Amino acid sequence: MDFYLGIDFGTSGARTVVIDEQACIQAEARFLFERSEISDLASDWKRALFTLLERIPQELRQQMRAIAINGTSSTVLMCDAAGKPVDAPLLYNDARGAVVMEELRSIAPSNHTVLSATSSLAKLLWMSQLPSFAQAIYFLHQADWLAFLLHGQLGISDYHNALKLGYDVEELKYPEWLENLKIKIHLPLVVTPGTPIAELRSEIADQFGFRRDCIVCAGTTDSIAAFLASGAKSPGEAVTSLGSTLVLKLLSRTRVEDARYGIYSHRLGDLWLTGGASNTGGAVLQQFFTKAELESLSCEIDGSKASELDYYPLLKPGERFPINDSNLPPRLEPRPTSDVEFLHGFLESIARIEARGYELLQELGADRLTQVYTAGGGATNPTWAVIRERILRVPVVRPVNTEAAYGTALLADEGSREK
Repeated sequence: MDFYLGIDFGTSGARTVVIDEQACIQAEARFLFERSEISDLASDWKRALFTLLERIPQELRQQMRAIAINGTSSTVLMCDAAGKPVDAPLLYNDARGAVVMEELRSIAPSNHTVLSATSSLAKLLWMSQLPSFAQAIYFLHQADWLAFLLHGQLGISDYHNALKLGYDVEELKYPEWLENLKIKIHLPLVVTPGTPIAELRSEIADQFGFRRDCIVCAGTTDSIAAFLASGAKSPGEAVTSLGSTLVLKLLSRTRVEDARYGIYSHRLGDLWLTGGASNTGGAVLQQFFTKAELESLSCEIDGSKASELDYYPLLKPGERFPINDSNLPPRLEPRPTSDVEFLHGFLESIARIEARGYELLQELGADRLTQVYTAGGGATNPTWAVIRERILRVPVVRPVNTEAAYGTALLADEGSREK
């Protein structure tokens, strides 16, 4: 029996899932990051990776066929010729690239995905001004570097992670405008996610008791891995993540890109995964309700009836999608005396924002929405599901698996079969 390992590096920790040949979960483990200095981040990642390998049952390690890793999108670092970081990594939400935006706009096409202060390319341009840049040989994403620790091949990425670096996922090459930058650092060789890269380094295989021919495959981003876990495969199927924020991803035969709304598309085989992220979501709900209150009050809501309250729930001014307005104010009034009515208005309003997001994607050319899988904490609220199904007018279902590590294990399985 062969087994497949998916490793998910998120914002607060890392997780592993081991699946068998039938895609059934055989083992899971978690590692929570400690609060440490930003300069120690890479060391924390390495420690998490090797600790998680140790936590996999020995009998599964001995039959592990393939491994894949996902990381947070646009979390990047610079390395020397030996793969050692030459400076602290920049996390996905680090916006220091804002100071190079004028330069970036003069380089990249208008409305391009890289035209964001947090894009990988904006971070690279900012890093190129650091004294440490003189020692840098390779520019890598988090998932690229972690995979390197396992297979030993430097400078390889996947086209999900490379999208916000400017890689052309339609032509499958770096565009001419990016190559003309002539930045004195090696940009990654970009391959299809799941592509077998190399066998596990012999010393790693021996140290942890893995089989010597275990393959390390090219990885992906955490959000794409969560989509893969859902099981959505047909154009028109979508995944809504109801976490701290609201994230929509719709599978489409047509690529949709529009930086005006924060919309971009990832390539997924012959299809496109298009979507956007709103600042509304669970974090706003938690400002007003405890977890227990959300559960008890939801039970008193009749989800089949519309709420007359019209809110735009935000923690602070500013929205990205489906309205792109950095000054959009939160709309949280009027507040009724009934907490049940208040929560009903919240849930209904967030569902309307979700519906508008999918409408916008379709207006810009994406496939017609047919079904929505739900991930994140909000997926457990059955009342919210009823409200959303009424407003979206398509089936709303909760997938069996929503963990990014599970989706990454599926990617390892698929990749190993290509070898």
